[in-house]
Amino acid sequence: MGRVLHGIVCKYGFDSSSFAVAALAHLYAKNKDIENARELFDEMPKRDLVSWTVMIGACTECGNTEEALVLFDWMRKEGVVPDKVAMVNVVNASAKLGVMHRAKIVDNYRRRMKFSLGVILGTSLIDMHAKCGSIGLAREVFDKMRVKNVVSWSTMIVAHAYHGEGQKALDLFHTMVGTGILPNNITFVSLLYACSHSSLVDEGGVSSYARVKHFTCIFYLFGRAGKLDEALKMIENTNIEKDGGLWGALLGACRIHGHVELVEKAAESLLELQPQNAGHYVLLSNIYAKAGRWKEVAKVRELMTHQKIKKIPSWTWIEVDNKIHKFSVGDHKHPLSKEIYGELKKLREKLELAGYVPDTNFVLHDIDEELKLDLLHSHSENMTKNLRVCGDCHTFIKFVSLTTKRVAVVRDANQFHHFDGGACSCSDYW
Repeated sequence: MGRVLHGIVCKYGFDSSSFAVAALAHLYAKNKDIENARELFDEMPKRDLVSWTVMIGACTECGNTEEALVLFDWMRKEGVVPDKVAMVNVVNASAKLGVMHRAKIVDNYRRRMKFSLGVILGTSLIDMHAKCGSIGLAREVFDKMRVKNVVSWSTMIVAHAYHGEGQKALDLFHTMVGTGILPNNITFVSLLYACSHSSLVDEGGVSSYARVKHFTCIFYLFGRAGKLDEALKMIENTNIEKDGGLWGALLGACRIHGHVELVEKAAESLLELQPQNAGHYVLLSNIYAKAGRWKEVAKVRELMTHQKIKKIPSWTWIEVDNKIHKFSVGDHKHPLSKEIYGELKKLREKLELAGYVPDTNFVLHDIDEELKLDLLHSHSENMTKNLRVCGDCHTFIKFVSLTTKRVAVVRDANQFHHFDGGACSCSDYW
């Protein structure tokens, strides 16, 4: 229907209207057809504020965040001043990209152009700074906002949670309630997330604010803390539907605490609900591998092959001098690969003199100890970061911060880890 309307617009000469063309670009973008949207945009004889905003928003919505930021740079070069809607889209794109130097460029521009910290823009900025690694700047924006709604408060609560500051998140929640702001579903999830990543089991479990729909979050909280018996009682005594999230939380808890006996029950239910999710098979395989049950590992891998399920390779990245460098485990593709591995070897030698001992329990392969050590030495978190920091890499980076006297900020899939002086902000609970 959109293409039919596009034809009518061209037939009757309305394609000279920037408003009509911007609307068409928006139509294509909403339907994930960025190619046609961009073609329309590029052919515009004159681009006003509206058309730039639509295109930047479209790229952000479709996950093409780098393109959105390229458009923002181009827009500024052409002398077009963005409005608040465009700025919110740019800030959201920066948050999704998670690159610190881009976040600073966007915020510095916002300050220079004197955009006021309204509720929507301010909340987006909090989210951007938190996801780009700067909890201090996120809190600074939050404190400067004159008007805050429940989303603003919830965003700041989860920002503290991202950075391992569970108690600060809890304190902020109580402050929020004290000011008369009523929490919503997002607030509860944010609070429970904070508690589960900071070992605040009692605070999360007995919260009088929790509702039934947050049962999975509470279950995850108990599971992470090792209270698997209590978590199982919750499953058995509740009538709510047990979905993939619930069984996934149980499987994750089994991995953390090595509770192999519960694995089969969780895995059977999970694979029945989501048979094509590669992550479940990998997690199950890792649990068996950690327990040394290599026959079961082989069975899981055979099942993956039979189901034609492939694990997507994991990449890690590091931001150096405003540039992004990507690595995979044991990667030698970087042009400075020789120098990187040489520096890593020297660093590892310093760390071992300081007391670091590699923990081969985190290499989940049925191979001898020497090969396990080789794998650990090129493990990607030692160079950058990964999906979830393994125990050995976490210890490694603590020693790095101690011996080099530098602060290291590492982000995994769950949260940020701030390493300083041999300690981590997560207090070794992640």
